[in-house]
Amino acid sequence: MDMPDASDAPQGGFRASLALVSGNRDFRRVYVASLISLGGDWFLTVALFSLVLKYSGSGIAVGLVIAVQDLAFFVASPLAGALADRLNRRTLMIVTDLSRAGLCLAFLFVRGADTVWITYAVVAALALFSAVFEPASAAALPNLVEPEDLGTANALTGSAWGTMLVVGAGLGGLVAGKFGTNTAIVVDAVSFAASALLVVTVHRSFAEARTGTHQHPGIIEATRETARYARRDHRVLALVAVKFGWGLAGGVLVLIPLLVRRSFHGGDVALGVLMAFRGLGALIGPFVARRALGTEDRRLFLAIGVALAVFGIGYAIVGLVPSLLLAMPAIALAHVGGGAQWMLSSYGLQKIVPDRIRGRIFAFDGMLVTLTFGTSSLATGWLADTIGPRETAWLLGGIAVIWAGVWFWLTTDVRRTTLSEGCKAAPAEVLAG
Repeated sequence: MDMPDASDAPQGGFRASLALVSGNRDFRRVYVASLISLGGDWFLTVALFSLVLKYSGSGIAVGLVIAVQDLAFFVASPLAGALADRLNRRTLMIVTDLSRAGLCLAFLFVRGADTVWITYAVVAALALFSAVFEPASAAALPNLVEPEDLGTANALTGSAWGTMLVVGAGLGGLVAGKFGTNTAIVVDAVSFAASALLVVTVHRSFAEARTGTHQHPGIIEATRETARYARRDHRVLALVAVKFGWGLAGGVLVLIPLLVRRSFHGGDVALGVLMAFRGLGALIGPFVARRALGTEDRRLFLAIGVALAVFGIGYAIVGLVPSLLLAMPAIALAHVGGGAQWMLSSYGLQKIVPDRIRGRIFAFDGMLVTLTFGTSSLATGWLADTIGPRETAWLLGGIAVIWAGVWFWLTTDVRRTTLSEGCKAAPAEVLAG
């Protein structure tokens, strides 16, 4: 039996990460830009949750913030994906960052119950620009690093979300508690502007060179082509479906401020701490996932199923613990699984899907997950008001575990094929359609 080459081993550890960040100037700038922007986002999230609860006192109102954001993202995704494959991705990211910087300042006009509607309007507008930024950024990543560094790059970018949730949410809770929500809002606006300035300095191309015969279909045809492509390659369909199902339980985000205030009787600082532990799990998860892939990424689909189950188990535990102190490690465990699942499914799409359609696939992926996540957020807010936050936590955790089992069963053939053959780019017949 042939022994695997050492070069095939997963490279997601500290040394590989440090080497990539220090050795690849363009990736480093995009990575730092994402850290800055995400940190500002979590400053803002803590502030918005506190703002809406302060003026409404309703779990449904908190859920509506997320639902409005996700609905806007869902509606914009077909156009956003087409733009990410048609226009200059670097320019798109810069324009959307600067636009979001200006929009954030509108939150400063929320001053009472009669102006809470501004929150929903601005959240929706921000989501429209995010719907363009996210697929452009995800589709560009394979062009900013060498092929052998793509796994490490995904571990770093996936953990960036968790890293800045730890820093941003923790500091956001302290800042909002001490200086007020307006400071957090301004910090987020500045973070978007700083991100845009860093992206401006990137030299590498964000997309492969297009041939003169390359066609740009219209929005409707582009959407149809994306759906056809996903159906032809069952691995892509499986990777999209896992996030779709994860979104069914994703409304647990609504529960964090409700648990803090109604079950654990805490304030902004306690909310920031619990959100920070959520980020700690999301920081660790992508690196654990990278180490679990095996040679030639053979265990990709196995690891995804396990990660989704861990996410559900963690939140089921959150629904049972009696105190904030015990909820912190349970939240962290849940998001080790959530962060691992997100990184693995994104990495799989980047490795399998060709550049010419990658933006549309990521937009399609985001569109489906935001649909279920937004619906789940509204349902979570209603359930928390009706049966209580704790009961809702273990109910949604159970849904995630059930979906992990169903997805694992439905993807048996894909998982077995990947275990034996490895995870490779799409074959020519799939690309030809």
